[in-house]
Amino acid sequence: MGEVIEYIDTHSHIYLEDFDNDRSEVLDRAIKNSVNTIILPAIDSKSYDAMWQCYNLNAELQRMMIGLHPESVNKNYCEELNFIENELKHNHKSYVGIGEIGIDLYWDNTFLIEQKIVLQQQLQWSIDYNLPVCIHQRNSLKEIMEILDDFSEELRGVFHCFTGSIDEAIQIVERGFYLGIGGVITFKNSKLSETIKKIGLENLVLETDAPYLTPVPYRGKRNESSYIPIIANKIADILNVNIDIVSAKTTANAKKLFSL
Repeated sequence: MGEVIEYIDTHSHIYLEDFDNDRSEVLDRAIKNSVNTIILPAIDSKSYDAMWQCYNLNAELQRMMIGLHPESVNKNYCEELNFIENELKHNHKSYVGIGEIGIDLYWDNTFLIEQKIVLQQQLQWSIDYNLPVCIHQRNSLKEIMEILDDFSEELRGVFHCFTGSIDEAIQIVERGFYLGIGGVITFKNSKLSETIKKIGLENLVLETDAPYLTPVPYRGKRNESSYIPIIANKIADILNVNIDIVSAKTTANAKKLFSL
């Protein structure tokens, strides 16, 4: 008999309004597709009520992170950091990680300085509270790596929605971070296959980033956690291994990273 199939979706925004009409059904479908844990990343202070409400629908299935998304960094970033600091002081045991955090220069760099300050503070909190980080990076790997290198203490975490090159992947895993692999791996124009062949399962965790980045054959529709097996099957095909091997290793990686 083969191994028991078990998956962890390490990044899913199922508390967003995209799921308001069928959130319970989405959670049920995830369970039926062997997704036993779903981790909810925070965006900003406005997202917390919805995230907690979603969590309370099934607290056994879900876990939460806390953090300020780089796209939410603006002039009021100090207020947002104060919110997170207060939440960590009084409720840090409710969270399994700090995320999603990082730097995003895809649209503009108006608040680049502020994004750097916010990232540095949240990395420090990850050390203070012994929590892993979930890194969001778009057009900003150089800036993020420079900041990570400023920390003498050992950080741990995942680079969420990794779509980069082999060289970029090596830079990340050499620092002890995992790569979060999602639906992009199924896209025809994705170059992730060669990267994954080089990196291997030792450094991977699975994610959906629901409702975004839906895998083929559902691309263009809303993503959800029940599609994690599609991503896992694609990785199994790329590495020419059985699906239970992908399930077992990526799940073990996620459990280790997030202390599940």
